[in-house]
Amino acid sequence: MKVVVCTKQTPSTTAVFSVNNGVVSWDDPGGKPNVVNPWDEYAIEEGIRLKENHGAADVIALSIGGEDSKEALKTALAMGCTDAMLVSDDAFAGSDAVGNARVWAAAINQLGDVQIAIFGKLTIDDNMGAAAMLTARKLGWTPLTFVSAIKEVGNGSITVERLLDDGKETVTAPLPVVINVVKEINEPRYPSFMGIRKANRATIPVLTGSDLNVDGATGAAASKVDWSQVFPIPPREGSVEMIAGDSVEEQVEILVDKLFEEKVI
Repeated sequence: MKVVVCTKQTPSTTAVFSVNNGVVSWDDPGGKPNVVNPWDEYAIEEGIRLKENHGAADVIALSIGGEDSKEALKTALAMGCTDAMLVSDDAFAGSDAVGNARVWAAAINQLGDVQIAIFGKLTIDDNMGAAAMLTARKLGWTPLTFVSAIKEVGNGSITVERLLDDGKETVTAPLPVVINVVKEINEPRYPSFMGIRKANRATIPVLTGSDLNVDGATGAAASKVDWSQVFPIPPREGSVEMIAGDSVEEQVEILVDKLFEEKVI
């Protein structure tokens, strides 16, 4: 069984960006390096567990992005993925979620005989959480969303537990499937020292648009999402008034009077 883990390199959650004239300065993250999308760490871990617990022969980390995205793939290899592959082409730059799904689907088809594709819940740079469903649609596979546990894999089907707003449900679907996972599914492992050394020596193959049979338009020209007008959150304003009094009791009385005046109580 071949498993693909779809991951993305994103800015660190501690990165600080500036916004000038409606445009985010992505090239200046405040000195913080880009990292594996935090939600994807759970997807990577679950892919590795499919190898350890359910007999998956290959767990391939797949990413779309520039040359620097190889660092995220090396992290996936260091954690325990068996292989990694990068899809990189200037023609894909600026794609929206639909365009990216077309590329994800084409890359997964290129790998051949994939039974399970795993995504994180969402990416922290756009917070859309649509990649798994859109990719499943392009592939024609069953989407299983908000997966909190993989119960059983075998005999051409998979049984998972889904985390819902009002509880959990267990569903079974025929393979192949696309799933996205929530953080309740596992606790991502730390890369081992030997894993890091091996990952640093790994040669990661790169696919371009000419290597893939992408069904549909990609890139900024085909994007239906406009990020040209982004505005920073205005600074929060407030004031503090210190209540003075000769005793705690007097301070409390003053406070209660003010709360009544402001109609808080």
